[in-house]
Amino acid sequence: MEMDTIAAISTPMGEGAIAIIRVSGEDAIQIGDNIYKGKKKLTEVESHTINYGHIIDPMSGDIIEEVMVSVLLAPRTFTKENMIEINCHGGLVSVNKILQLVLGQGARLAEPGEFTKRAFLNGRIDLSQAEGVMDLIRAKTDKAMNVAMSQIEGKLSIRIQKLRQELLETVAHVEVNIDYPEYDAEEMTLGILKEKAEIVNKGIDKLLATAQQGKILREGLSTVIIGRPNVGKSSLLNSLVHDNKAIVTDIPGTTRDVIEEYVNVRGVPLRLLDTAGIRETEDIVEKLGVERSRKVVLDSELVLLVLNNNEELTSADEELFQISDGRDRIIIINKTDLPQKINLNLVKELAIDQPIVTTSLLKDEGVDELEEAIKQLFFGGGLESEDLTYVSNSRHISLLNQAKTAVNDALGAIEVGMPVDVIQIDITKAWELLGEVIGDSVHESLIDQLFSQFCLGK
Repeated sequence: MEMDTIAAISTPMGEGAIAIIRVSGEDAIQIGDNIYKGKKKLTEVESHTINYGHIIDPMSGDIIEEVMVSVLLAPRTFTKENMIEINCHGGLVSVNKILQLVLGQGARLAEPGEFTKRAFLNGRIDLSQAEGVMDLIRAKTDKAMNVAMSQIEGKLSIRIQKLRQELLETVAHVEVNIDYPEYDAEEMTLGILKEKAEIVNKGIDKLLATAQQGKILREGLSTVIIGRPNVGKSSLLNSLVHDNKAIVTDIPGTTRDVIEEYVNVRGVPLRLLDTAGIRETEDIVEKLGVERSRKVVLDSELVLLVLNNNEELTSADEELFQISDGRDRIIIINKTDLPQKINLNLVKELAIDQPIVTTSLLKDEGVDELEEAIKQLFFGGGLESEDLTYVSNSRHISLLNQAKTAVNDALGAIEVGMPVDVIQIDITKAWELLGEVIGDSVHESLIDQLFSQFCLGK
């Protein structure tokens, strides 16, 4: 790969106190020197120092900006290449002007994620750590940030490497027995093979056990609020978001479309969808909203079904139970500040052991209990484990499942007494699949696809 010098703006565009232009590559320091004027040239200062000076237009000699320039010499840099970071005043004009001067000195505009891609290609981080960088940027809760940070630090990589080492030793042992029978090496028996395969199988199971929680922390839990008109769905959305995002009135059918908000509930990120009240209606606009509501229920991971404590259970309520059947669901009986008319025994029968929470959203009562019920439903209190390595990436989960299948195939072959060299094929396949998680064995097209999702300058 051509490792030329690249540059990009690494801070968000717009007005701000500081903006940073990042440059990486063999000629980064010299390119900086061509447009920088300070007490010393950048090529003369020590590595990992920050230097005050000005950016000069080399054509006119005009001062463009007052800057602080960080100089970082390879290999102790993010990309393991020479790097400079030009800190200037935030603003569209000045930061773009400096970038154009850098590009005019021979640097190339970086592709999205190219700095992190170079860190991976140069061996500073593996692929799972690189993906952790993007997860950290996109984290919506403290817990999601902690999971991403754990991945960046290589905790998942260490676990994967240990499993691969078990498989590698097994494959190597088989190879020695087959290719060099004259050596006095311990024979690889089916019993030893089974023992090794079961160790790896348990290790994969332990990682996959965190997959649901990790995926939720990374991507957010798709949560839909459903109920008849005027039961308090929009009030519930506002209570969870802690803002008046949805219009609340006493008029049934106020919400006519799906409203989407992200919310942090006890460290669990919810992609919260408030739907139009599901009922029969002749209003064309409301009818479209009801149809959309039915569709998002089918696509959701969690259903918050809201009922009215002050009304008897209706056939429409029972239909909502049917529509959301098979989904993780929490039943919310709202308006407990009003006299109870709802049949709680019937609600319990329809809920089928699913959580039931009572609320008075008007008086802000019961929301804490609802948030705790959401956390318990998906994490059962296990979210607080500080040393747990969560698998959060869909690609990693898929590869771990494929590796587990390969190991199970090997165990199945062992049970029926297949030859060791045949079983070795599945063991090798599992080793390769685990290698794809951390990038030890991965196609170039996949690398390009993954890093193209990063923001420019990262």
